[in-house]
Amino acid sequence: MRILFQGDSITDWFRDYNDDTRLGSGYAQLVAASLGFSEPGEHTFINKGISGNRVVDLYARIKRDIINYRPDVMSILIGVNDVWHELGDSPNGVDADKFYKVYSMLIDEVLEALPNIKIMILEPFVLEACSTSANWEYFKTETKKRAEMAKKIAEKYNLPFIPLQDGFDELAKKAENSYWLGDGVHPTAAGHEFIKNEWLKAYKKL
Repeated sequence: MRILFQGDSITDWFRDYNDDTRLGSGYAQLVAASLGFSEPGEHTFINKGISGNRVVDLYARIKRDIINYRPDVMSILIGVNDVWHELGDSPNGVDADKFYKVYSMLIDEVLEALPNIKIMILEPFVLEACSTSANWEYFKTETKKRAEMAKKIAEKYNLPFIPLQDGFDELAKKAENSYWLGDGVHPTAAGHEFIKNEWLKAYKKL
């Protein structure tokens, strides 16, 4: 069973770009550790997340980094950079409607090339912390829009959707926001553990 993790820096999380099997230190590695222990020898894990990616960047590398690997299972976590990159001197974000359109194109083409693939859609998320507090209402509102579109994609193609925002909101009642998402976007070790747990719940239902 070949499992591919796709997304942005949250998935990338210091992976080795020269060795697909060196998964970094985030939720991808935690998933591999858990499944590798409980089902030894039954999986191959590949991490192709790239820091800074928006949905348009992921779509641009669909052949090289998805189809060519012919995964049995793929999870996708994308969306926060589509919001974040709109800030600054040279706005380059992806609005919610275009996010949905490009995400749909991505799924259409993957399913056409790999009709038996199982795809899981993870919800983008954000909390108020050092990188988001100055523009918190924008981050909160716009990330929610991308999350709604990600859920809409999952419903359109009858794919598993992994909600994460509500979980992080609940966790933030137990410890400060930065305990879970260090800067409001990037998970800490504890945040990655939460994503791993939710990922495994969805995977076991496939």
